[in-house]
Amino acid sequence: MDVHTEITQVAFERLKTFVTINADMRVLDVGCGQGPALRQFREQGAQVVGVTLNSTDLEVCRSQGFEVHAMDQSFMDFEDKRFELVWARHVVEHSIMPLYTLHEFQRLLVDTGILYLEVPDADTDAVHAWNENHYSVFTKQSWLALLDKAGFECFDGREYNMPLKYGGNDTYLGFYCRKKIT
Repeated sequence: MDVHTEITQVAFERLKTFVTINADMRVLDVGCGQGPALRQFREQGAQVVGVTLNSTDLEVCRSQGFEVHAMDQSFMDFEDKRFELVWARHVVEHSIMPLYTLHEFQRLLVDTGILYLEVPDADTDAVHAWNENHYSVFTKQSWLALLDKAGFECFDGREYNMPLKYGGNDTYLGFYCRKKIT
C-alpha cells in the first residue's frame, strides 16, 4: 500500500470518530484524483460528489459511476450549504489564493459542516515550496490562522511523518475543522 492510500485510510477512520457517515450525508471530495476517497465514502453509504480539473481522473471516476465535475476548487458551481462534509486532501497547496479557496469550501458547507484539509508542511526536508505546482505551502500555525480567517474552527489535527527515499523526512498536516457560525 502506498503512503497516500495509507494516510487516506487513517484520516478517514479518524473522521468517523467525529461524524456518522451515512446515506443522509452529502460529501464533496475536492481534487478527487481517481477516486480513492470517493470509494470509501460510497462504501459507507454517503452521497459523494467529486471535483477535479484533470480530464483523465474525470473519465476514470465517471467510468466507476461517480458524480464528478470539472471545476476549479476556488470557483465551484454548487449552491450554498449543499454539503455536510468537504474532504480536501492535497489540493489547497495548488491554489494561488488559498484564503479565497477556503472561503469557497466554507460557502458550500451547511452550518454544522465539517472540513478535512490535508496539506504538506512547509518545514520539511521535502521543501514543497519549490514544487512547481505548489503555490501555498505554509507552516502549521499559518494554516491554522488561515483556516480561522476563512471561518473555520479546527478541533483536531494530525501530523503524518514519513521518511523520504533520498533521506530526511516529510510531513503532511491534517486539520479537522467545523464551520464557524456567525
